[in-house]
Amino acid sequence: MGTANKEYHAQLRQLAELMLAVSGESVTMMKRNAPEQALKLKRQDEWGIYLEFLKVMFNLTDRLTALHIPIKDQLEFMNGLEDAVTTQLKTVLEPAFGNNADQMEIVLTVGNAVAESRDLYEKYKFLITEDSKPKNELFQVFAERVAQALGASQNGQVIAAATLCASAIIPAVSAVLQGQAPPTAAPSTPTQQPAKATGNGEQAKKGPTGQDIKLVSLMSNVSGEEVETRWGLHPRFRGDLTPAELQQLTKHLNRVAKILGERYAAVAFSEEWNSWHKTGHA
Repeated sequence: MGTANKEYHAQLRQLAELMLAVSGESVTMMKRNAPEQALKLKRQDEWGIYLEFLKVMFNLTDRLTALHIPIKDQLEFMNGLEDAVTTQLKTVLEPAFGNNADQMEIVLTVGNAVAESRDLYEKYKFLITEDSKPKNELFQVFAERVAQALGASQNGQVIAAATLCASAIIPAVSAVLQGQAPPTAAPSTPTQQPAKATGNGEQAKKGPTGQDIKLVSLMSNVSGEEVETRWGLHPRFRGDLTPAELQQLTKHLNRVAKILGERYAAVAFSEEWNSWHKTGHA
């Protein structure tokens, strides 16, 4: 292990555990958003979806290291993260496969995931902390790959859920890179239900890191002359609601989405704000 990775050993372990936990729960969330397709999934298909989440998280983490890890240590840090994820994955799979687990195959699988992550996502140039067209394009490409792997291509609910699952990892990874423990909800940060990646959220109870957790997301998209507005909830927040509360909240959020979507459409296509539609954000 390199000198830099000895220094960041605890963070690398935390990140590996976080990435695997989020990937696993994200697969569950994808299946919930497409129950018919979920019934047809084989173990190999679920594994493919799991790896899609690992790929995008390697890329997002790599971008975040530029903000928190010295330049001289970044390459060695990411190599160390690949090793940490491999080690953690071996530990996770050992109870299921015992001595039958092919250790070298796991090493190659993670290595291939990292390489494919670079091929897929490095071409999108953006600052991870800001909303931008390239950032939205990356999440869109990723979410469409997940939907295809699930056998639910063009399923808007799955695409929206996958986008939120991936974007929810950013504050948790940032907390770890800052030397803090990830937010308490980090292992279940994947979110679901119709929504896209950005929007205003209510402030959750602060955990030991002081990080805010986005409970509600709302986004408007422009496609040609059409405007689509979606909302979504954090899965743990949603799970805490009773059916009656969820029904009432759904009613109110549908109304909010309608009001904001109509307002956004009116502004986005006005002469004064004609360039808004290029950003895709309400």
